[in-house]
Amino acid sequence: MAVTQPIRDKHQVRELAAYYLKRGEIRNHVLIVMGVHTALRVSDLLRLTWDDVYDFNRQRVRDSVTLTEKKTGKSQVVALNGRAQAALTLYVSAARRGKILIASRKGSNKAICRVQAYRVIRAAAEALGFAGRVSCHSLRKTFGYHAWKSGVNPAVIMEIYNHSSFAVTRRYLGVTQDDKDKVYRQLAKFI
Repeated sequence: MAVTQPIRDKHQVRELAAYYLKRGEIRNHVLIVMGVHTALRVSDLLRLTWDDVYDFNRQRVRDSVTLTEKKTGKSQVVALNGRAQAALTLYVSAARRGKILIASRKGSNKAICRVQAYRVIRAAAEALGFAGRVSCHSLRKTFGYHAWKSGVNPAVIMEIYNHSSFAVTRRYLGVTQDDKDKVYRQLAKFI
């Protein structure tokens, strides 16, 4: 069985996010940006409504999203960073109170299915020539990988993911032999 991988190259992450933006397909752009920048499982991402992400009274994108995870049943507060808010702001013309955020073209109160989300992400990855297995879960793994590479404590990433063990988080981070070799080489500078 092929294992879904994080997208390790920051330039490729930006390319993936921009792929649908350049084509004017803002819904698909939002799917990718929100997936990378919130670390939500696709099942949770596809359940988001405009009320979850947009304050209609103040007419602005929210600073965070509060949800109950479908898989774990745990409550989670997810901060929306500048990139997520910018993508949502571009998409706000489609905002309709209570309606699904990543709506199917078959109806504004029905989300695209997981298979369609996979097709959207896979089509962009293939068009951009990405090597390796890229899927919906790659977006979640990409968040953790780049957080870890930027110095975020893996215990915090584990909390964000709501994982019950560090072993699961470690698999998500996609630690490679190159990553381990780099630690060995860098240690010589400090000891």
